[in-house]
Amino acid sequence: MSAPVVVIGAGPAGLTAAWELTKNGRSVVVLEADPHHVGGIARTAAFNGYRFDIGGHRFFTKSTEVQRLWREMLPEKEWRRGVPRLSRIYYRGRFFSYPLRVVDAFLKLGPLESLACGLSYVRARLIRVRRKPLSFEDWVTRQFGRRLFRIFFKTYTEKVWGMPCSEISADWAAQRIKGLSLGSALRSALPSWLAGARGHIKTLIDEFDYPRLGPGQLWESAASQIRGRGGHIHMGSRVTRISLAGRRVGAVGSTRGLDEVIGMDGAVISTMPIRDLIQVIDPPPPIVVSEAASALRYRDFLTVVIILDKSEVFPDNWIYIHEPEVRVGRIQNFRNWSPDMVADQATTSLGLEYFCHEGDTLWSSTDDALIELATSELERIGLLGKANVVTGAVVRMPKAYPVYDATYKANVSLVREWLREHATNLQLVGRNGMHMYNNQDHSMLAAYLAARNLLGEEWDPWLVNADAEYHEETGATDSVGRFVPQRLIRP
Repeated sequence: MSAPVVVIGAGPAGLTAAWELTKNGRSVVVLEADPHHVGGIARTAAFNGYRFDIGGHRFFTKSTEVQRLWREMLPEKEWRRGVPRLSRIYYRGRFFSYPLRVVDAFLKLGPLESLACGLSYVRARLIRVRRKPLSFEDWVTRQFGRRLFRIFFKTYTEKVWGMPCSEISADWAAQRIKGLSLGSALRSALPSWLAGARGHIKTLIDEFDYPRLGPGQLWESAASQIRGRGGHIHMGSRVTRISLAGRRVGAVGSTRGLDEVIGMDGAVISTMPIRDLIQVIDPPPPIVVSEAASALRYRDFLTVVIILDKSEVFPDNWIYIHEPEVRVGRIQNFRNWSPDMVADQATTSLGLEYFCHEGDTLWSSTDDALIELATSELERIGLLGKANVVTGAVVRMPKAYPVYDATYKANVSLVREWLREHATNLQLVGRNGMHMYNNQDHSMLAAYLAARNLLGEEWDPWLVNADAEYHEETGATDSVGRFVPQRLIRP
């Protein structure tokens, strides 16, 4: 039991695995490529005393194990409990409630547009029995009608994923926004006794928990406690080589300059992107495996943080921007997640999120150019008002979202099968480690199960489903995990 476990990555999955292992007396070495921050995409960045989330992380889960981990990792006094959930859609100079409220939407769209939307919905309902939805566009049109699809779904979805809605699989919509339709929106407007059990939309929550200083506070606390138990976390240690010997990982090399030798009872838990993992394996895998890994793609994004000299700008946690004339996709208001995220209570810090690909024009723009773009777009959509911009900062996040294209599933399966045969002491967990569009709690539960495997139990982390639950059904592997936009192959 004294053999070391090497954990690659100090994001939610990596630190959860290290937490559970060190809690049970195992020797752990964590290798993190980032020189400064733990938490991965769930880290909290800082600028001039302001703290900001990279993407927005609501703490809500159905997993009792994950709930327990959150409570253990961060003291109760550092939590904000029951933070109200408020998100709206900005379109044509108006704010629409999200989830959609029929009366609110129709009043703001006006009588003629509302009539057109209603007729469009009726038409969709009449033809839905004759047409199986293949694309995201088909699915949402069937649930809301074509006009509401164009108004409230099309622009934002295409900003995020960089592909037309007609090329995105209906599977993603069916799971990501299940239970959400114009009919459910109508029922939710009725009293509970009249709407019945079906009036509740399972996809959405009314409130959530949140660390006082952002999600990174939890991971900073977890890292500190892991070190306190004797675990090692080496920052700025990018993995450069994974040496195989006798169907096992024998050593892991990194930019730290030292090899982490894996004994016969040791193991590796990896959260690094599958594409990068396969590239550093020595000896190299067969060409077919390398090509499968290289074919996996990712969507990147960046956050432009704007500090305004005004304490109140809008009440939402975030706003979805459905205006096609601007490039920003979503705007966070960090003081509405926690006032302690803001250094000066007379000010507000906003995070404007831009979805892009690493190396494209947007990604490669200078920080000054991005701050100027964000400021101009705040002005253009009317959210700047009379406030003045005090300062700004930019945070780029590569590989934020794994992309599901037509071949991703076969590629991931091929890589998994090869690793299962040739690296028997290696487990993959986490969003990029599994190439799954996991939420934080899903990644944590998969990592927890991977750690329990090393403590003598038997679990399959790939059977963690989109509700952060574990499915034990045989053959369930292909049907679990969170769906994300996937290019559609029409028959």
